[in-house]
Amino acid sequence: MKVLVTGANSLLGANVIAELLRRDIAVRGMARSAKKIPLRHERLEAWTGRITEKSEVLSAVRGCDTVIHIAACTDPGSLRYADYTFVNVLGTRHILEAAKTYGVKRVILVSSANTLGYGTAEAPGTEALGFRYPFTRSHYARSKHAAQTWALQLPEQDRGDIIVVNPTFMIGAYDSRPSSGAIVLRGYKRKVVFVPPGGKNFIHVHDAAAAICNALTAGRNRECYLLANENMSYREFYRRLNEVTHSRSLIITLPRTVLLTAGALGSLLARLGMRTALRYNNMRILCVRNYYSSMKAVRELGLPQTPVREAISDAVAWFREAGMLKS
Repeated sequence: MKVLVTGANSLLGANVIAELLRRDIAVRGMARSAKKIPLRHERLEAWTGRITEKSEVLSAVRGCDTVIHIAACTDPGSLRYADYTFVNVLGTRHILEAAKTYGVKRVILVSSANTLGYGTAEAPGTEALGFRYPFTRSHYARSKHAAQTWALQLPEQDRGDIIVVNPTFMIGAYDSRPSSGAIVLRGYKRKVVFVPPGGKNFIHVHDAAAAICNALTAGRNRECYLLANENMSYREFYRRLNEVTHSRSLIITLPRTVLLTAGALGSLLARLGMRTALRYNNMRILCVRNYYSSMKAVRELGLPQTPVREAISDAVAWFREAGMLKS
């Protein structure tokens, strides 16, 4: 078996590749620059290609039995919805069309938890709940929802099996950009940490990678699976970071009104052409406690539930080894 992994240089992509190699599965890792893939192995074929170019996707898919499609535009500073659909929707179309051309039997499409309805700590969101505000106004979440919806509605004759996985906020090693691990860097050994009033679901990226690899043979066709673990507020997350790093950072929760006012100002600057992630809807998202349940993925994909404390510890260790943190 050979598996194509797109987005091979990302946090999740690198961890999925590491897990596939651990299972003695041959991998073709695709990234815009193969040099940026943080792993090297005799069973890993580093492949340079862009998912927005149909011919390059066809070349990458040829000879592979399964595709794990991770590559996406996640940049919170992009101003236009078209910037996201160009990568997240068109790229997904290219992947599934190439999979049909070469008879790939299963595509594992990595979407986002935010394309599904979130809930509360007492009644967390599940795969049965629909897309909810404020994520319905997020360019990223909207584009992932559009790609996911299109893929699941394809006629049977136009595709093989499609499994959609919807990870929550992933923490762990190999976050070379960094992406979600920036939340760790922002709070590491700081005297004072300012946090939003909201919260989210956190998961060890190793657990998400394991469930995705299990989906090579597990899971039901045309089903979505939330890859989730612990629901906690941002304040609770930074308390865990303090515990892991033996720090005593003072954690101050910012009032909702402060964030929304700053977001409104950022949105005004964005309309004037300034590239910024400080926009009203982004700040609105930080005020929401978007909590999810992992029950379905635990039951059907064997999703592990490693304590998030270990994910934080692994992220800190990797950042330190990579020279991104002081000892």
